[in-house]
Amino acid sequence: MQDRLIGGVRCSEVLAHLSDYVDADLDAATTERVENHLLGCPNCEHFGKNFGSMVASLRNESNTPEAIQADAISRMLSQIYQLGADS
Repeated sequence: MQDRLIGGVRCSEVLAHLSDYVDADLDAATTERVENHLLGCPNCEHFGKNFGSMVASLRNESNTPEAIQADAISRMLSQIYQLGADS
């Protein structure tokens, strides 16, 4: 991928800021420059959308730890009881 200067920002800079952009942790000026770059650079726009979707999916998955934890705890307790019964 060519490191293009679009909207006052290079592709490499957008990629460096992408995580903070997705988290809305950038100041207003940097956010505007990143967004202007994304509007003019199809490569970064495509990558940014994929990255944002992946982050959203991971966050969604991590927001349901109770079911995972309950299942894991149940399996661990079952194994512990089984080990105690075997002794």
